[in-house]
Amino acid sequence: MKATDVIKIALEQSKGYATSLLADMKNECTTMPTPRGGNHPLWVMGHLALAEASMLSKFVTGGENPLAKWKELFGGGTEPVADAKKYPSWDEVVGAFERARSATFKALDGLSDADLDRSTNAPENMKSFFGTVGQVFTMISIHVAFHAGQVADARRAAGKKPVFG
Repeated sequence: MKATDVIKIALEQSKGYATSLLADMKNECTTMPTPRGGNHPLWVMGHLALAEASMLSKFVTGGENPLAKWKELFGGGTEPVADAKKYPSWDEVVGAFERARSATFKALDGLSDADLDRSTNAPENMKSFFGTVGQVFTMISIHVAFHAGQVADARRAAGKKPVFG
């Protein structure tokens, strides 16, 4: 198995895990995961789409982030709000995530294992996460799995049963 195949498996599994948790949250998309707030499912989906498009464009392809307009809504450090009207629709956000993931796979498909060792233009303070092309793709997968945990908590806050276990 090639390294790119392992990365594809990780990308597919993290997406599958997250989308399983998100599948029935459309009507509860702004449910906060804790009584003190947190990242609700709509914010998580928008953040994942924005971040994936950003990591890919910034560190791998060198293109423009097609979701840059969402930075003020879904960027790291933004504070989710419970008013769904402040955000693009659930379907728009889910579609953006799907397009970002398609672009990720398209970029990965053209790479050899040796290409994964290529350096990126990551700033020095980010090189431990984004220093090589392979690290970027790995971080995309980890990032999705990380935020899925927040959705699991929002599901419980919405009164839904766990999807796993």
